[in-house]
Amino acid sequence: MFIFDFLNRQLLKMEWLYNLVRKLVEEVLGLEMTDRLGGSLHFFIYDVVKIFILLSVLIFTISYVQSFFPPERTKKILGRYKGLSANTLAALLGTITPFCSCSSIPLFIGFTNAGLPIGVTFSFLISSPLIDLASMLLLASIFNMKIAVAYVIVGLILAVVGGSIISKAKLESYVEPFVYSNQIMEIAQEELTTKDRADYAKNQVKDIVKKVWLYILIGVGIGALIHNWIPESVISTVLGQDKWYSVIIATVVGVPMYADIFGTLPIAEALVYKGVGLGTVLSFMMGVTALSLPSMIMLKRVVKTKLLAVFFAVVTIGIIIIGYSFNAFGYLFL
Repeated sequence: MFIFDFLNRQLLKMEWLYNLVRKLVEEVLGLEMTDRLGGSLHFFIYDVVKIFILLSVLIFTISYVQSFFPPERTKKILGRYKGLSANTLAALLGTITPFCSCSSIPLFIGFTNAGLPIGVTFSFLISSPLIDLASMLLLASIFNMKIAVAYVIVGLILAVVGGSIISKAKLESYVEPFVYSNQIMEIAQEELTTKDRADYAKNQVKDIVKKVWLYILIGVGIGALIHNWIPESVISTVLGQDKWYSVIIATVVGVPMYADIFGTLPIAEALVYKGVGLGTVLSFMMGVTALSLPSMIMLKRVVKTKLLAVFFAVVTIGIIIIGYSFNAFGYLFL
């Protein structure tokens, strides 16, 4: 237990980095951590460095594993199952094939064209941007492992239930015809060497960092602003746990945004510090990652309005239920 606690503090929460940045702020720059400027600077430097270190290590590891699951292989695996087991497997595969919501759309087209039920593809579509091993460990580094595991579990449940509802609704006719008529070539997967997989993982790290670095800086900047400059009374007036509408507002506010989960984590950290309910914060994160406006616009090109509306409604209601549940029972995880 002591060893696990030590590893959690030093490897995930990086207490050594926290203390190093504190020395930089106080001894080198001559600022006090209790001051707004000193506290903001410490929050910004510590979170940016920590997130980039964890992100690079985790994406490399996950991408190495992902090299064993190219789209064609993923499609073949999903094609062997039906019903609830297919939805569950699709959601689980989404956690080890971490695509953002927009890059998941081409996979949706490929899976649907290959004859997979749309409910199964939607389970994958919900799970892939919402939950992955990197986001789980980053959540653990900011909060704790119990919250991280709970987030992954409810995300998987949302993906499975959402896909199953869409399956039961029989909405195949509301997929645009070109999706079914696209001819997809079966390309034989080359057997990759260990070096090939390592090179692929390194390239994934570079590509993902290039895509998300700005969102991380913006997210950490907003987090530092909330953490040290915005009074707690202002935040609690809008998003306080005693406000019945806080979860709904957080979910709706997240939809127009387009950011990776890595950019929303520092904001979540600052909001929880200010007393915002855990469920409200998780609803905001899920709204940003699963229902971003750019991904809805892209999805509208491949499905008709009714199917898009059902997908949006199911996921939104699911996120809101999750938010209220965590607000009610969040004390069990803190």
